[in-house]
Amino acid sequence: MRMILPLLVCVCVHWSTTLISAAQPGAPAPSVEQRLSAMEAYFSNTDPSAALKGADGSVPTGLTTPAVGVPGPGHNAWMMTSAALVLFMTLPGLAIFYGGLVRKKNVLSILAQCMGVTTLVTVIWWAAGYSLAFSRGNPFLGGFDFAFLRGVTARPNPDFSPWVSQDVFAMFQMMFAIITPALIVGAVAERMRFQAILTFIALWMFLVYLPVTHMAWGPDGLMNGVWNPDAKIRAIDFAGGTVVEMASGWSSLALCLIVGRRMGYGRELFAPHSMVICMIGTGMLWVGWYGFNAGSAIASDGVASNAFVATTLAGAVASGTWAFAEFLTRGKASVLGFCSGIVSGLVAITPACGFVNPSGAMVIGILGGLIPFFAVYKLKAWFAYDDSLDVFGIHGVAGTLGMLLTGILADPAVNPNLLGAAAQANGLAGLVGHGLWIEQLKAMGVTFAVAVAGTALAAYIVRALMPVRITPEEEHSGLDIAEHGEEGYIL
Repeated sequence: MRMILPLLVCVCVHWSTTLISAAQPGAPAPSVEQRLSAMEAYFSNTDPSAALKGADGSVPTGLTTPAVGVPGPGHNAWMMTSAALVLFMTLPGLAIFYGGLVRKKNVLSILAQCMGVTTLVTVIWWAAGYSLAFSRGNPFLGGFDFAFLRGVTARPNPDFSPWVSQDVFAMFQMMFAIITPALIVGAVAERMRFQAILTFIALWMFLVYLPVTHMAWGPDGLMNGVWNPDAKIRAIDFAGGTVVEMASGWSSLALCLIVGRRMGYGRELFAPHSMVICMIGTGMLWVGWYGFNAGSAIASDGVASNAFVATTLAGAVASGTWAFAEFLTRGKASVLGFCSGIVSGLVAITPACGFVNPSGAMVIGILGGLIPFFAVYKLKAWFAYDDSLDVFGIHGVAGTLGMLLTGILADPAVNPNLLGAAAQANGLAGLVGHGLWIEQLKAMGVTFAVAVAGTALAAYIVRALMPVRITPEEEHSGLDIAEHGEEGYIL
């Protein structure tokens, strides 16, 4: 049996080499060593064309192997699964989570807004969103090379992965683009018109999300320290600390201040109508978050497995930390506290999960439960802003915290890309463990500025075009009837 496998490999290599030579007369044929190296690259998630390159770093014309330019089955399967998991976070996860937190007269409005965002962002992503976020352009925004998903096929794009189909990568990133503005819905829940919020989100995508995404993850992005050798801000963000969490969190704070408070805020009790539904939604979010974080490795490899472990540890520890803080300060640990802690821990670990070891994840989990708890129960009361479902307190605060801690706790032993060619070229490699947190602060500052300024501009444009808030009578009766002509519960 030990002799059969090597024999089969040699036969396959000889057979495929013969096919290449027959298919491309006159083209140079790869050596057995080059072909084996290309096959081995699949298991190490590295470039299969690397073994074909000459001393000048280029591949001779016509020289190739069957492993170059084709998706790897295992990596592709994981990324399709991850894309489905991230969509599961929004529908039904976030919709159910938010739906349980609002009053029962507004539950359908949350579901409708999440579904509306999904439809709207999908169209934007197809038309121009993916291209502006991920095609090459300038350090701030991509171009239109991939507009209408033109040229986005099953062939991998080496800018992002040598083994994952670009169309799968585009769909995976689209799920991020869907859930990020859907998070903002929670900040202005129970008072903003359906038409107004969708118009706002359409503008927000172009003013905030797409520029921040390109700067953080675009191949020539300003803040893409890991992969852009010319990055001016050598920051690291594994799964969306800036792109998703800070962008949505700080935008939520700005938007809720512009829209204003709900009627009766500070005088009436706005208790969740169903903590049972909220808890179910929390569980869905946690399950989906594995696709969000581990999927951001854009491979099924060791970095993905580390992200999987870190996500689990931080979410669990933050949940217990938040509930324990409640017990110490209020005498009881609530289900809402456990749920809030889970989400805040998952948010905090998002930028760090592919860069920190398990002990680092534990530190982030503890702080990711404690500091957002303070923001939700103290900071919000001090400044009296009506962030309905604490989007800023959890996503904004925990995302900002996570970005900073990523710069302090990042470990090259966890992710060798921190010392890779691009990191060596732009200087990131020398900053890991020696001042990387300063680069993180720069990225956080850029994200904050873009999010707040873009949100304000989008909100005031919408205000000039249409009514933003429902009337006092509609707010009293609830958005379900006023905006959608339906009721969530008919008992």
